Amino acid sequence: MTEPKITLYGAYWCPDCRRSKKFLSEQFVPFKWVDIEQDKEAEALVLKKNNGKRIIPTIVFEDDSFLVEPTNAELAKKLGLKTEAKKTYYDLIIIGGGPAGLTAAIYASREGADVLLIERSGLGGQAGITVGLDNFPGFPEGISGQEFSERVTQQARRFGVEILQAVDVERLENESGYHEVYTSDGKHYHSRVVLVTTGASYRRLEVPGEDDFIGAGIHFCATCDGPFYKGAKEIVVVGGGNSAVEEGLHLTHFAEQVTLLVRGDKLTASQIAIEKVNEPGSKVKVQYNTSVDSFDGQDSKLKSIKTRNIVTGESGEVNPAAAFIFIGQQPNSEFIKSYVQTDSYGFILTGHDLSHDKPNSQTQLLAFETSTPGIFAAGDVRHGSVKQVASAVGEGAAAAISIREYLRTL
Repeated sequence: MTEPKITLYGAYWCPDCRRSKKFLSEQFVPFKWVDIEQDKEAEALVLKKNNGKRIIPTIVFEDDSFLVEPTNAELAKKLGLKTEAKKTYYDLIIIGGGPAGLTAAIYASREGADVLLIERSGLGGQAGITVGLDNFPGFPEGISGQEFSERVTQQARRFGVEILQAVDVERLENESGYHEVYTSDGKHYHSRVVLVTTGASYRRLEVPGEDDFIGAGIHFCATCDGPFYKGAKEIVVVGGGNSAVEEGLHLTHFAEQVTLLVRGDKLTASQIAIEKVNEPGSKVKVQYNTSVDSFDGQDSKLKSIKTRNIVTGESGEVNPAAAFIFIGQQPNSEFIKSYVQTDSYGFILTGHDLSHDKPNSQTQLLAFETSTPGIFAAGDVRHGSVKQVASAVGEGAAAAISIREYLRTL
């Protein structure tokens, strides 16, 4: 493994330190984390670089230059990430650089379209932080999420896709038949067609240690990462709804025992799922009224979970091989919810779902087309998606074909 050439000095409680760690991780930039409250020499170095002031995060680079309390934009500039496009007009603008967006970009650019892809965090989306993809066709030995993301990104660039990183899209507007895409850095770009592939975010517990062990013991997809724990003595699942219970039952194929940590005093899953949990000989154990206080680890791997009974206040600890968190997903669609129709959860409605809403409509919507002409959506942000990398890739390809058909009508 390559020795990190960036050192981030900070403290466990510091929110800006967590933000910088998250940004570097999302961009797949190796870095060394040093807690100055645990390392006096590191604290002295921070004081020296900041003229006696204890300012964190202080991020030191290979050439000994450093940034103090940098914004994500300042970090992006220092890392040489491309944050501004060459032009203002493109045939197709794709918002979101996960598997769906990157695949659509490859298909559209290969056919000659001028494509701009805008990604706010790390290219590859959720797939990029997955330990390994064992169920993606064509890789019999599996492939790491990071390597998969890097390969698809390289392929997109090979076909001339222009990619912006660490750029947030704030809103969309329509002007003279063009869709205007406004970004947080004050720029805006326009196109006849926009594809939204911003994905969905797994809800986090927001407790100490959670960010530190994502992908190293903490996971959000049992189908993706469960097989890595085959033969484990115990796996923990946090949550008590349908997803938590169903995924917990799936994880019993790999572990001797699955423990559900549930905040409430009952499961809120379907009755059928609950009955399976309560069957004689079930490998699922449920702890009710239990909240997670923190995650702890060693050698960059999860080792223990500190818990608390919210009724009695009693503290506890479990030492599972892994923890899977299923407390819901939220679509990354806030910036566009006033521009297209969504379901009650914010997932974007497309094609067939919208056709049912307007059965007498004279206009037949294309697959992946939203309620707004020229706006398409694919991948996890779309209502009805199945939240798997293979399906996201397929949706990206199919959306690109629908966009091609749409452009022919203009």
